[in-house]
Amino acid sequence: KGLRCLLDVPRPSDRNAHHSLGSLCSQSSQPLGEKIPPLQISSAEQPLRHFPAWNTQINRSFHTSPSLQAAPVPLFWIIVKPAQKLFAIILGRSIRKWWKALPPNKRELFKESARKNKWKILLGVSSLGVVFVMFYFTHLEETPITGRARLLVFGKEHFRELSQMEYDMWMEQFKSQMLPETDARYQVVERVVGHLSESNKDIPQVAALKWVIHVVDEPGVNAFVLPNGQVFVFTGLLDAVSDIHQLSFILGHEIAHAVLEHAAEKASLVHFLDFLSLIFLTMIWAICPRDSLAVVGQWIQSKLQEFIFDRPYSRTLEAEADKVGLQFAAKACVDVRASSVFWQQMELAETIQGQPKLPEWLSTHPSHENRAEHLDRLIPEALKIREKCNCPSLSGPDPRLIFRLNMQHLLESSKGRQAPNSTKQDPSKPKLDFPHT
Repeated sequence: KGLRCLLDVPRPSDRNAHHSLGSLCSQSSQPLGEKIPPLQISSAEQPLRHFPAWNTQINRSFHTSPSLQAAPVPLFWIIVKPAQKLFAIILGRSIRKWWKALPPNKRELFKESARKNKWKILLGVSSLGVVFVMFYFTHLEETPITGRARLLVFGKEHFRELSQMEYDMWMEQFKSQMLPETDARYQVVERVVGHLSESNKDIPQVAALKWVIHVVDEPGVNAFVLPNGQVFVFTGLLDAVSDIHQLSFILGHEIAHAVLEHAAEKASLVHFLDFLSLIFLTMIWAICPRDSLAVVGQWIQSKLQEFIFDRPYSRTLEAEADKVGLQFAAKACVDVRASSVFWQQMELAETIQGQPKLPEWLSTHPSHENRAEHLDRLIPEALKIREKCNCPSLSGPDPRLIFRLNMQHLLESSKGRQAPNSTKQDPSKPKLDFPHT
């Protein structure tokens, strides 16, 4: 116990030492279960159900980060952004009207002049493109821990005021639903977050933030961490997790978002793409012969940007937070195998409730199924991290195996129950019981 060990985490680039997930494990080898009592949510006497997600109203699109926190922008750009689009629309529309008002002979003269000076025009457009490329590459930096190259226009100092504003907004919204510090559910979340931060304090970004806990009595399955370290957890999430290990992974994922500065990164990309889109927006309103066609063209442009750039990038950030959050949990001696089981439970609960399954490309988050598969691929590496941090060996069967056996048992039970009453039972709402293990 209390041993410190050298941690060598594989990463994309070994050029800088600060990319690694900390150089030392400042984690005691004592397992998480010995530091934190079993997760008991409803009361001190009532134990946690094995799969409570079945008895919880699950939101159709479960996001562990709220939409406002996913892409915040500095206050100045919140005001300027609509004005930029309005200016582009007015400019493009003015160009169209000017062109229509020109006599035919002047149009021909203008076209002839453009043909004569085509190389000058091409040089000007190319120069503008070079400026954008130079701006992009001069604002690239490497993500902490993972070493991934990213565009970062806004630093975290730009987000202090916005984070405080967002914090005040959430506190005002949930002021009557905040659990007191004496509540057992609050204490569980506080101990999990404290355990994760203490186990990863060798990472400068983790040690630099002060983690403040807020538990909201809200049935939604949700949790998020603001860039300034304010942690919000809904009791619906506490009902959805099966054990302390799943909760530790989810909170590790949210802490990873704050540590990796995903809010500033997403805001930087959105701002850069929006600035580029102003050029295309001006062209759309200048070329389209009618305003109605220009509105349709503008809508198509916004959707193309959303589905080609914005949403895939959000899914990339979510996958990165899953990876780093799993490493945080591994350093805290969590049973990392439980991470993929949580997403399998979420997938199963939504299926049983008959909720429609949307294609992943329509979402800002990976699908539950793909998320579980991605974590399964990362678990062997996380188990090596646990071993290097002198964590005790995992006892008992693999929770993934237990889940598969439970599913097999449920399918068999479902077939046995549906056979006699197949004509009376609604197939979209099967009545199944989980075996207790």
